[in-house]
Amino acid sequence: MGALRPKLLIIEVWNLGDLAIATPFLRAASERFDVTLLAKPFAFDLQRRFWPQIKIVPFIAPWTAFEKKYNFWNWPVRELIRLRRSLAEEKFDIGLSAHRVLAVAGGDPRDHFLLKAVGARERIGFANIGSPLLLTRSLPRPAPESHSYDIWRAVGQAIGIELPAIDQLPLPSPRREKMVMIHTGARHPVRVWPLENYRRLAGKLRALGFEVQIVCNPEQVNWWRQNGETSVESPPTVTKLIEVTDRAGAFIGNDSGPGHIAALCGVPTFTIFGPQLPEWFVPFHPHAEYIEGKACPYKPCSDYCRFPKPFCINDLSDETVWRRVEQFVLKQLPQELALHH
Repeated sequence: MGALRPKLLIIEVWNLGDLAIATPFLRAASERFDVTLLAKPFAFDLQRRFWPQIKIVPFIAPWTAFEKKYNFWNWPVRELIRLRRSLAEEKFDIGLSAHRVLAVAGGDPRDHFLLKAVGARERIGFANIGSPLLLTRSLPRPAPESHSYDIWRAVGQAIGIELPAIDQLPLPSPRREKMVMIHTGARHPVRVWPLENYRRLAGKLRALGFEVQIVCNPEQVNWWRQNGETSVESPPTVTKLIEVTDRAGAFIGNDSGPGHIAALCGVPTFTIFGPQLPEWFVPFHPHAEYIEGKACPYKPCSDYCRFPKPFCINDLSDETVWRRVEQFVLKQLPQELALHH
């Protein structure tokens, strides 16, 4: 019987895109460590497709809520106690967090506290206030312009895992699918390009002969149906989202999790950014393209907008976006257009 592998606890309790970006690291770590991932329940959907060797512990961290995240009296105290106890029983050799608090570019003290509470022998994360008391190894804060993937590269180096640079990731197999998938949803409304603009974009693609599939958040379905879209899809799970994405030859959407899932599935992506910075979150497909939101003195911001409407994304006209999207789609699916001319 071979020697037991070190036990590694990874905390990534945030959103779908964050977990998708972590995938190259998770795959590499699972080859050398006995990995447990603390993450939201949708991690099970990703596990089946992308990293089946990893053990998932589902956890919805109360501090990741969109609103009222610090109403401590509503926190699930019993669940937190049970979670701490069960993780402590695992006696992890290493625990780590790569989450970056964007306001200060340092690590997340809440993750660091959890690593300390479960008693991981070695605790690794990025420096922040209080980190020396909670971590055994505080990594230097990443450069402000670092892509989220590069954060995982730095964590990997700390435990002996060398990941390729983002522009050296393996090329996915060429796509044979011809459908253009347009996903109009996002977790935060400030990241949603106006639906009417998407409707006109879809019409222009169809006028060129492309097949277009509209995919959206549940709250957007009625709008699309009322505006003549009869085959709109709103996948109820990440597994269903992956199934739809696998039928696509190109992806167009907001700065949100579905774009990162598309990149993981090997689908070239075009992202319409608003309040966030592309250098942090552009999907890491080698053919990924994007258009940046209008300038704003408060950028980057994540959840809220200081103005009545997020003009950074609302003021991107459909004509401006169309010029870029048309070039993108013709590069990714040139054969499709040729069939119609």
